[in-house]
Amino acid sequence: MVVRDGAPEFPGSREPPQRAGFVELLFDVVLVFAFNRLADRLAEQLDWHGFYSALVLLMALWWLWYRMAWTANRYDPARPMIQVMVIVTMLGALLMAAALPAAFEDRAVVFAGVFVAVDVLRHLWLVLFGGRGHEQLVSARIVFWACLAAVPWIAGIHTDGDTRLLWWSVAVLVSYAGGLLDFPTPWLGRAGLRGQPIAEEHLTERYRQVLIIAFGESILTSGIEFSPYGFERERTAALVVAFVITVLLWQIYYYRAGELLSHAIASSRAPAYVGNLAAGAHLVMVVGVAVTGVADKLIIAHPLVETERAWVVTIFGGPALFLAGRAMLDYVAFSRVSWSRPIGIALLALLAPLTLALPPLLVALSAAVVLAGITTANVISWRLYPRETAPPPGVPPGR
Repeated sequence: MVVRDGAPEFPGSREPPQRAGFVELLFDVVLVFAFNRLADRLAEQLDWHGFYSALVLLMALWWLWYRMAWTANRYDPARPMIQVMVIVTMLGALLMAAALPAAFEDRAVVFAGVFVAVDVLRHLWLVLFGGRGHEQLVSARIVFWACLAAVPWIAGIHTDGDTRLLWWSVAVLVSYAGGLLDFPTPWLGRAGLRGQPIAEEHLTERYRQVLIIAFGESILTSGIEFSPYGFERERTAALVVAFVITVLLWQIYYYRAGELLSHAIASSRAPAYVGNLAAGAHLVMVVGVAVTGVADKLIIAHPLVETERAWVVTIFGGPALFLAGRAMLDYVAFSRVSWSRPIGIALLALLAPLTLALPPLLVALSAAVVLAGITTANVISWRLYPRETAPPPGVPPGR
C-alpha cells in the first residue's frame, strides 16, 4: 500500500473509488442469469439435499463476486488491467451459471474447472500487474489459498454424487476460511487486509446492487412463471402476493440499516472488519431472496392446490433467512438487533405447521402479513426512537 503524507493510498489510484465502475455493473448482469439458473435448479429438487447443493454452488459464485468487489475497492476500477480481470471473471461466471443446472452431473468439469481457473488466474494477474511490494505479496497470499481450494474442486470432478458434494463443500470452506483468517501463508504471514483503507461508498453500493439483482431476479421469475397463464384470477392474485413480499423485503432492508451502512463503515475503528460483516449479512439475505423466488414460482404455478410440506418450508424459509441476514446488518450498523427480526422469525416458524392445511396462495399471504407487520414496526420504532450508527468495535488490524 502506497503511503503519501502519512496516509494510506489506494494502489493504482490517487483517490479511492467511490462509485462502482461500469464494467462492475455489467458483471452484475451475469448474476441475474446465475440466480435464475439456481432458482430453477432448486425448484426441481425441493428438499434438504437440493437446498444444500444449491447453497454450495451459490457460495462459489458469491466468492467470485465478493473477491471482485473487494479487489475493485482496493484498486482503481477504471484501470485497464482491472477491467480486463473483471471481464474475464464475468465470462467465467457466465459459463458457471450456464453449467449450474447440471453442475453435479455432466457439467461438473465446466463449473469446477472454470471456477479454479478464474480464482487462481485473476489473483495471479494481480501478482504480475497489480503493483509491487506489499500489494504484490497480498495477491500472492490469495493465490496460495486459491490453489489450496483448487485441490478439492478438482478432486470433486473425478467423483460423483454425494462424494462430489462433499469435496466441493470442503473447497468452499477452504476459500472462506482463507478470507476469514486473513489469508495466512507460510513465510509470508497474514495479508493484513483487515487494516486496509475502505472506500465505503463503493463497497456499500456493490452490496446494495447485488441485493437489488436478487430482488430483480425474483420479480423476473414471477413474471416468467405467470405469463403463460394469462390473467387467471387465482394466478393474478398469486403474482400480486409474490410482488408484495418482494417489496416488503426491500423495505425491511433499506429502512434504516441499509440506508446508513456506508456511514457505519466510515465511522468504524475497523472499517474492513465491519465491511466483511456486512458482506456476510448480504450473503444470508441473498440466499433468503433466492429461496423466496422459488416460493414465488410455486404459488403462481400452484396457487390453490394442496400444499406440500416442502412448499411451506420454502415459502416461510425465504423470509426467515432474509430476516436473519437483516438482523446481522442491524448489528453491523448499530451493534444491536431490532426485536422485530427474531420475533418475525419466530412467527414464521410458528405459522409454518399451522398453515399446512391452507393452499399455497394463503400460506404466502400469511408470510406477507408477518412482513408487513415488521415493516410497520420498523417505521414506528424509528420515529419514536431514532438511533445513531454505532458499528461494532471490530478486531484490531494484524490480529
